[in-house]
Amino acid sequence: MSEAPASAVPTTRTEITGARRLVVKVGSSSLTDASGALDIARLETLVDALADARRRGQDVVLVSSGAMAAGMGPLRLKRRPRDLASKQASASVGQSLLVGRYSSLFARHDLTVGQVLLTVEDVARQDHYRNALRTFTRLLELGVVPIVNENDTVATHEIRFGDNDRLAALVAHLVRADALVLLSDVDALYTAHPSSPDARRIELVDDIEELDVDTSGRGAEIGTGGMDTKLQAARVATASGIPVVLAAAERVADVLAGEPVGTLFRATDKRRARKLMWLAYASVSQGELVLDAGAVRALTERKASLLPAGIVGVRGSFHVGDPVKLVSESGTLIARGLVGYDSVDLPGIIGRSTHDLVAERGAGFDRVVVHRDDLIVRAKKKKT
Repeated sequence: MSEAPASAVPTTRTEITGARRLVVKVGSSSLTDASGALDIARLETLVDALADARRRGQDVVLVSSGAMAAGMGPLRLKRRPRDLASKQASASVGQSLLVGRYSSLFARHDLTVGQVLLTVEDVARQDHYRNALRTFTRLLELGVVPIVNENDTVATHEIRFGDNDRLAALVAHLVRADALVLLSDVDALYTAHPSSPDARRIELVDDIEELDVDTSGRGAEIGTGGMDTKLQAARVATASGIPVVLAAAERVADVLAGEPVGTLFRATDKRRARKLMWLAYASVSQGELVLDAGAVRALTERKASLLPAGIVGVRGSFHVGDPVKLVSESGTLIARGLVGYDSVDLPGIIGRSTHDLVAERGAGFDRVVVHRDDLIVRAKKKKT
């Protein structure tokens, strides 16, 4: 954990004020009143702050929860539905109401909004991922404010993001955002649960991997994400070279003005290629390649490509270009990569040198199984 003294925290956060493109995520509990209905005053506060950022020349992408909550009133639901069908029905009714409200509020500032509903498949499959990128790129070129939500009307328990914090982090990387803002019903990250008398607000986190805080406790009843999901989102974003601010939704204007409210998580890595971050955080692996100890060392220490000689086992069914896991013989995840062979072709060549394969089968086998530019090695945990 990194707690900066007050003197180390700048009075204005240039990570926010200097950002060309912002992704802002807001949770359901920050948009609704005690009854679960949309709170128009809260929406107005949010939209006014985002419109100010647009006037300052910043691109803004809004990842907004609230569709299910917005649908509860018209459907006369007194509490958040528990069964999947009711959740989907509530989201279906509420999504149009939510975007309609946003559309009218942004129109006051002469801004147009565009609805973007995503499913896990839209980021887990490379062709869908590229389609989503194309849509965002054109919307932003046209000066539109994209409003993003998970497509809850078709998402299932098994195939979904689970919360919009993770979705926001993935969208931030997809659109090449310069900063991610997570707005919530909590005002910051604390050293312990905020209800604890010893809890202290953490203003600055230099390296999220060094954090040692208590994230137990549930969030508001109307939402789905707690502090743990926000830290997971911050981990994805900062590893992508994107700084993150976690703050209370009612302080959105202060956050976007660069005021030192909430908690700032500094980026811990250089910005990586979209393909690699998709591979690390969004892709769904289609199989596994089991590596011997020499191949593990080659990947982790020498940053080498994976050759057939270092593979001792193949699991699953996949095709050229599919994402696969690279694991040790003990089952430890070593890396993820885009495979250069179909699964049906690998068993006959694993454990053999490329030289021998070319001599026996021809020049078509003079290639690696996973090129080093198409793999991302799992980061080692830092010692404490």
